[in-house]
Amino acid sequence: MIPMARAKKPRGFDAKVKVPGDAWLANNPEAARPPALWATYTSQLSEAFHNLCGYAAMHDPTGGTVDHFLSFKRHRDLAYEWSNYRFASGPLNSSKRDADDAVLDPFEVGAGWFEIILPSLQLRVTDAVPAAYRAKAEFTLKRLKLRDGERVIRWRKSWYDMYLSGRLTLDGLRGVAPLLAAAVEAQVQATPAKP
Repeated sequence: MIPMARAKKPRGFDAKVKVPGDAWLANNPEAARPPALWATYTSQLSEAFHNLCGYAAMHDPTGGTVDHFLSFKRHRDLAYEWSNYRFASGPLNSSKRDADDAVLDPFEVGAGWFEIILPSLQLRVTDAVPAAYRAKAEFTLKRLKLRDGERVIRWRKSWYDMYLSGRLTLDGLRGVAPLLAAAVEAQVQATPAKP
């Protein structure tokens, strides 16, 4: 995870999503799932997250999803609140489910809180994480399988392999997988120069 800034609510969001959504909620108090009126704003949410999954901190070539940070199951009233949306890959959104704020919010993350270890591609919590957030950060890695989950490792490996093969520059890697680019840069700096 990397720091993410909150995005301004898009123009027209309230008229197209919040007002009709809240009306639907009032008329359907027992419904298990709300209509996805927010879906038309997925691309704007993605752009606000620099097209990176808010949890994996990587570009999701599948297009990603809108994550309700506080789940519909426990917070129906927030289903149509722009401030409750995070951009996430589908599998990570599914893994999160209704963990709600037991998971670290991408908007809470500070610089340098996480790093990727090479060559294993595992993610770890660094000493930069304040004590008050450490347990939540560790839980997030476990719940979302960000540390060493097979799917996430394959995802990281796909970007890393593109970089190693020369199909992706270091600048390009920074754009699609900034934590991985930081790991590559740290490895280069730690490697002694050849005489």
